[in-house]
Amino acid sequence: MLRISLLNVPIDVVTRTDAVDTIVQMLASSSQRHVMTPNSEMLVEAHRNKEFRRVLQQSDLNLPDSHGLLWAARYTGQCLPERVTGVDTVRELCKHLDAHTSVFLLGAGDGIAEKAAKKLQQKNPHLKIVGTFSGSPRQEDAEAIIQKINAAKPHLLLVAYGAPAQDIWIADHLKHMPSVRVAMGIGGTFDFIAGIQKRAPQILQKLGLEWMWRLVRQPSRLPRIFTAVVVFPLLVMHSRARVQ
Repeated sequence: MLRISLLNVPIDVVTRTDAVDTIVQMLASSSQRHVMTPNSEMLVEAHRNKEFRRVLQQSDLNLPDSHGLLWAARYTGQCLPERVTGVDTVRELCKHLDAHTSVFLLGAGDGIAEKAAKKLQQKNPHLKIVGTFSGSPRQEDAEAIIQKINAAKPHLLLVAYGAPAQDIWIADHLKHMPSVRVAMGIGGTFDFIAGIQKRAPQILQKLGLEWMWRLVRQPSRLPRIFTAVVVFPLLVMHSRARVQ
């Protein structure tokens, strides 16, 4: 699969359809795979966090989950065909899973993963969800969480602790969960599926202005949004200037 590089992080050149097809193929394999959904904010974090950057560089599939990445690709003379969000990918993936593929939802606030599971099963009656748990990415909680997951024996593990915690957790512990063929870090996806948070109107999503919608609804996100819409472009421009 073709990949480009942004701030020393590989990003896969995929559409949402490509992403879903690839994950379905991964689930049919006996190997364990780590899927990530990097966005502008995550690439800024990876720029200053060596451990997180290493995880991104070693993951099996990195979906371009922000318009900022599409802009950065164009700016650096590369190309990404479309934005591939975690929430849209999960929703579409659940339509394509057969009844033999089991799923475990890990993370988010108390009861949110359970609500998300019910919503997903309402739309996909065939979907086999074998467990939900909020848990935490703390190291002291890992053993109990792994035991719970191993008892359920899922093939697909969706982890919603937020980045970088969720993906560092996956990188550290995936090998201890032998039934899991694909583990995917998905950020706030359960909140959206459960209806706790609302997506921006389609027109704002298409214009790349979803950040504005989220800022109005959650002013506390200002530092994160500043990182994505100001710090990230500056880093990309500086990176390009250094190689010219």
